[in-house]
Amino acid sequence: MQKINLYAGMAVAGVVLVPQILLAAECAVTDCSLLGYTDSACPGSGLKCPFGDGWYCGGGAAEDCIKLGYDKECNGVGESGNGETCNGKYQSCSCEAIYQYSCSGTGYAGGLGIACGGKYTQCSCSAGYEWKGGSCQYKILNGAQGNFYYCNGRVVGVRASGMSFYVAMQDLGYMTWSEAVSTCSSYAFCGRRGVLPQKSHMEDVYYYKSQLNSLLSANGGSQLTNSSYWTYTSNPSYGWYTVNMSNGSVSYNGNNDYSFEYVRSVLTSW
Repeated sequence: MQKINLYAGMAVAGVVLVPQILLAAECAVTDCSLLGYTDSACPGSGLKCPFGDGWYCGGGAAEDCIKLGYDKECNGVGESGNGETCNGKYQSCSCEAIYQYSCSGTGYAGGLGIACGGKYTQCSCSAGYEWKGGSCQYKILNGAQGNFYYCNGRVVGVRASGMSFYVAMQDLGYMTWSEAVSTCSSYAFCGRRGVLPQKSHMEDVYYYKSQLNSLLSANGGSQLTNSSYWTYTSNPSYGWYTVNMSNGSVSYNGNNDYSFEYVRSVLTSW
């Protein structure tokens, strides 16, 4: 469509028909946006404001704009248009810089919030990963995590479902009761000290032995032996209790400095 010289129209007819507004020739309004010239350009057609750089791309010009690729509104979350408009639309859109993560690959569970251009401001991570430094990174676990107690990502203790304490990954040896007390306290549960278990602890260990042995074997530990283990609990008349892992029987062993039993440290608080 040929551009119209509005100055010539004003001189001949005294009035000019512009978008949605009929202006008298003597009208003093010269603001292009108020007169309806709200587009920045109309490639190939349209009306140019006689008082500035605004254009009106109404009527049939809309189809021309679409043919030229001006078909994007760019009004989504985080979006803005690139370059000039034609009939109020853009050829391309761009997203704010914060929308930079595709949230796909190993360790990624998906994006958080609404995407812009297929990207997110932050991602959610799969189990065992954490959002750190703009990516899902392998999480180095420490401390109690369900049935496992970790130290720098390594399992150092396990507990069966229903237990309230963690069991060390291996026996600490075959020794006297006195040696057992000091040796158990030296077993490090990632900064926490283990203890020689009470009789009630070792009775729980026997009760959950099958589940514990499975957890121990699956995480690099050694299974409980079918032998007796020292406990910290004592009877004034008979000495310290032991619990047999083959049948759960409880015995006394008063010769704490001469008798030898197996030892497994436990962690009871964290």
